[in-house]
Formats: sequence, structure tokens, C-alpha cells
Amino acid sequence: MVQEKLLLRALRGERTERPPIWLMRQAGRYLPEYHDTRAAAGGMLQLCNSPDHAVEVTLQPIRRFGLDGAILFADLPQLAAALGQTLDYVEGEGPTLSPPIRCADDIERHLSAERLHENLAPIYETVRRLAVELPSDVTLIGYAGAPWTIATYMVEGRGGGATDHAVIRQWALADPDSFQPLIDLLTEAVIAFLDRQIQCGAQAVQIFESWAGLLPEPFFRRWCVAPAAAIVAALKAKHPTVPVIAFPRAAGLLYETYVAEVAADCIGLDTTVPLAWAADRIQGEGRCIQGNLDPQLLVAGGPALAAETDRILRAATGGPFIFNLGHGIPKTTPPEHVGALVRQVQAWRG
Repeated sequence: MVQEKLLLRALRGERTERPPIWLMRQAGRYLPEYHDTRAAAGGMLQLCNSPDHAVEVTLQPIRRFGLDGAILFADLPQLAAALGQTLDYVEGEGPTLSPPIRCADDIERHLSAERLHENLAPIYETVRRLAVELPSDVTLIGYAGAPWTIATYMVEGRGGGATDHAVIRQWALADPDSFQPLIDLLTEAVIAFLDRQIQCGAQAVQIFESWAGLLPEPFFRRWCVAPAAAIVAALKAKHPTVPVIAFPRAAGLLYETYVAEVAADCIGLDTTVPLAWAADRIQGEGRCIQGNLDPQLLVAGGPALAAETDRILRAATGGPFIFNLGHGIPKTTPPEHVGALVRQVQAWRG
């Protein structure tokens, strides 16, 4: 009988002979071949919407490093565009969405899930092709942003570090009842999006809550925990054997609440989460943890990278564990540092 893929075994709660490894943003700007493919596609928007090019950049880090998981190459704001906003990429600023959604009337006026799957068809085709083209031992990971994180793009009109998120926080905190329909729409859209990715061949999915750290506790529970719990429950009802990874970046002490209430198979850990706590509170319940190397150590390389990698391996491999970063690979990362990390992790026998 053919043994199940290493990463899937860890996601199902097995302590594996060595930890599988994949890296957030493993296909991206630190790789010269990525820049070549992006230029050939004609830019970021065209790259994301061209299955030929998106498949290629997804495969590039697998060819280079022999990672255990390949995450679909797409961009988080594409879901917002599929609901009706116009997505563009401004050089030096990243993604922009227009018109920004600033009130309940804007939700009614500009957004609809009617053509969701039609608009996301290029992503589904990318998943279908990857399911065929990936090496047989590599797990295909689909993903979506969590509703709160996608909403930050939609309301601010831009994403990442380009905004202090004051606009969305003022709306969500001051008038939560008028903000709720946006979260409800996004929750249903994320469920539909991930469901279709699984149908097309994704073997696991990750929910990215990149901006969990923006909210006070009551609002964190309402805008981060409740939607993620609903998404996981819906996916498990349809695809009970497909593992779900949830990553509430920068949740801090509220990780405890998130872990308790979101029934994901695996919890992604940002750089700040103590591994002893995660081993006790998450692995101790038979669930997988994923993380949590500081990406700047990947940039630095050398003895510092090797020492911290060893510390994480010693702390986290007592139970089901996937080696990853606490956030995405920085664009200044030397590819040879990634290669050294992968070799160290894949040589580990703890």
C-alpha cells in the first residue's frame, strides 16, 4: 500500500519521522525565475489570472528545494475582485481595490456573489493543473484569506503595510451591525471558494487571518473567531477528510480563544508564539502545529538561522508538526538560505 504524503500525515495528527516543510510565500519575489515569469505574464494581475504562469511559479520552489507542500499561487484580494471590486497593482504600493467599501450601502451597491465562481475560474484551472503536475509526494495546499483580513483590503482600498487600518476599525468597532453583512458575505464566499478548490484537487487548505492582531477581544471573537469557526465547520461537513490549517497572525494571548473555538486540524503559529505553550495546548490535544521561524533569520542565514531552526525542531517535534515561517518569505531572502533551511529540516531525526 502506498503511504500517505508526509505533510498530510502531520495534518491528520501523526508525529512523523521528520517534520514536513513548506514556507509561506515560497513562490515569490526572492526567486529570479519568479521575476522572469511575472515579466512574461505582463504583471502581477496577469500572473494571478493566467493558469499557465500561476502553475509555473507554484512549481518553481518545488523544483528548487524539494519542499513537501506546494501552496496555490494566487493573491488574497482576488476574492474581493470576484465579488465586484476592481483590483489593480500599483508599483511600489501593492494591490488596490476600488471603489472602497465604506458603509452598508456600498455593500449593496458594489458587491455580489452571483458571478463568484465565474470570476475565479482561472484559479480553479490552476488548481486542476497543479493536481496533475506536482510530484506525487507533494501536498497541494489551497487557501483563502479570512473574512476580516479580506475586508481590510476591501474597506481600506489597499492592503499590507500601506495602511494603518483606521477606516475599517472605526466602522467595525463603532457600527458593528452595519459591518456584519460584509463579514457574512465574505464568510459564505470563502466557504464556496475553498470548497471549489478542494473539488478541483486541493488536498489541504489554509485560512490566512493576516490582521488578527488589529482587534480588541470582543471584536476579535466576532470578526475573526466566529467566521473561521463557521468556515471550518462548513468545509468539514462537505469534505471531512480534507485538513484545514488556520493562521491567526498576531493574535497574541487571543490564540488561546482561537484554538479553543476554531476546530482546524492545524494551527499556524506566528513568530511570537511560545512553542512550549503550543506543544501543551495544541499538540497536547492531538492537533498539528505549524510554524514559526522568524523570516528575518531566513534573510540572515548562517549560524543564527541554523541555531534557531534547531531550537524549533527540538521544541516542536514531540507531536504533529509542520515546519514553516511565522510569516511570509521576505523578497530580500537569498535563495541559498532557503535551500540550507530545507536541507536542515529534512535531515532532522528527533
